[in-house]
Amino acid sequence: MKTLSDFSFRNKTVLLRADLNSDVHKDRVLLSERIKESAKTINELRRKKAKIVVLAHQGRPGKSDFLSLRQHAKLLNRFTKIKFVNDVVGDKANKAIKNLKQGQAILLDNVRGIKDEFHPEKARKNKLVKALVPLINIYVNDAFSVCHRKQTSIVLFPRYLKSCAGRLLEKEVNALKKIKLKDCLYILGGAKPEDNIKLLKGNKVLACGLFGQLCLIARGKNLGEQNKYLKKTIKNYNSVIKKLRKRLRNVEMPVDFAVKQRGGRKELKVEEFPSNYEIFDIGEETQERYVEEIRKAKIIFMKGPAGYCADRKFCKGTFVILRAVADNKGFSLIGGGHLSDAIEISGVSRGKFGHVSLSGGALLRFVAGEKLVGLEVLKDLRGELGGEKI
Repeated sequence: MKTLSDFSFRNKTVLLRADLNSDVHKDRVLLSERIKESAKTINELRRKKAKIVVLAHQGRPGKSDFLSLRQHAKLLNRFTKIKFVNDVVGDKANKAIKNLKQGQAILLDNVRGIKDEFHPEKARKNKLVKALVPLINIYVNDAFSVCHRKQTSIVLFPRYLKSCAGRLLEKEVNALKKIKLKDCLYILGGAKPEDNIKLLKGNKVLACGLFGQLCLIARGKNLGEQNKYLKKTIKNYNSVIKKLRKRLRNVEMPVDFAVKQRGGRKELKVEEFPSNYEIFDIGEETQERYVEEIRKAKIIFMKGPAGYCADRKFCKGTFVILRAVADNKGFSLIGGGHLSDAIEISGVSRGKFGHVSLSGGALLRFVAGEKLVGLEVLKDLRGELGGEKI
């Protein structure tokens, strides 16, 4: 797989697929490690005198965090110089790309606002390909966290352009190649619980986040209002519950939760559910039990936060677990962009962990032994030679 070290970028127009996807609180995008790390790759390309076109996403269509990237551009400008273009495949984007000078960078708007992002099978008829490929010399994928997704900005551009990995993607892959997660303690949380099922293969699991709630439901517990929320939020909810029922061996589940009551934090035992309140964090007794398990572990893989960390009142469970993992003398792998952001505000030094990944689903699939489509296309010789013609 080629990297930034393998090409000359001087006066070349580069399409950089970055991952800027960040937590959102009350329609405000929060500064994330993904944004900071992406700025490093942009700055390297600027030093190499490239003309940089950044393509990225925020959220998913139909979700509350599906926003324009205008705020991301402002955050990026704290670490690099970049101009936001309120367009992706139209005349504004075309003109902005053509007017780029060496060392300049632009950020196009949310690529997931273009329906063809989700239809790479269209290939030559794809709007993203037709609009961008004729204007670009080199494609750089720096978005490891979406390399498991078969989407246009990940899998199609390497078919038509010289391609390589950005520094963040390169760093992630090199670190993960060294990791063996057999005989490992899994701490599984985050907002995409269906992904965690891939790792339920007999290892000890501490379940938290939405995943811990789903495990309890799969075991027959009615959580009340939270059941309704999960049914609306979790894709293929019934299928996920059905799969979980068969794979709960060695999974330790929460015994209490923190709910939001009158804007504050209130803790309830699992026995006190069903409840009219939605769940936002694990409770103190669960935290104590999990810390005891963490102290005994030799290798730890933690994916996703234990609660809703966009609200500091519900960061407690995540912070307690992170501190316990940091104090553990064994090897630890921390995964998930939201969890990486939580480390930033927890006060725990990133150097206390073996490796901190900014990815979630892609990381999980990689350590579960699956091939990632975004990495496979970068290994394809066509990308190194310049690819197909449109």
